[in-house]
Amino acid sequence: MKYLALIYNLPEAMPALGSAEFGAMMTTYRTVTDVFVRDGIMRGGDALLPASTATTVRVRAGKTATMDGPFAETKEQLGGYYIFECANLDDAIKYAAMIPGAGFGSVEIRPIVDYNKPANG
Repeated sequence: MKYLALIYNLPEAMPALGSAEFGAMMTTYRTVTDVFVRDGIMRGGDALLPASTATTVRVRAGKTATMDGPFAETKEQLGGYYIFECANLDDAIKYAAMIPGAGFGSVEIRPIVDYNKPANG
């Protein structure tokens, strides 16, 4: 089954860009990404620009409206994601716990629906 690991962080808890701590965090991200690739579970992933760069789109009564920034009022911001293909949720949790962002934010794991697969199988 495929799982989406959504990486949320508190911007104020993140190491400053260009700092030694930021460099160490990025080295750890590269290391765990290499593990995901080596173990054959990596199906995709990217970092995202800050929530301040987001645009929210809504369509109501056939009219498209946009608004700058994220819709949700939250302190944690979505910073990136991985897509894993794992045998089960326990395996997905094991890999999600390796993500550095779990140490100063959180990682939400969500199964991905496969519409090409029968609902009972």
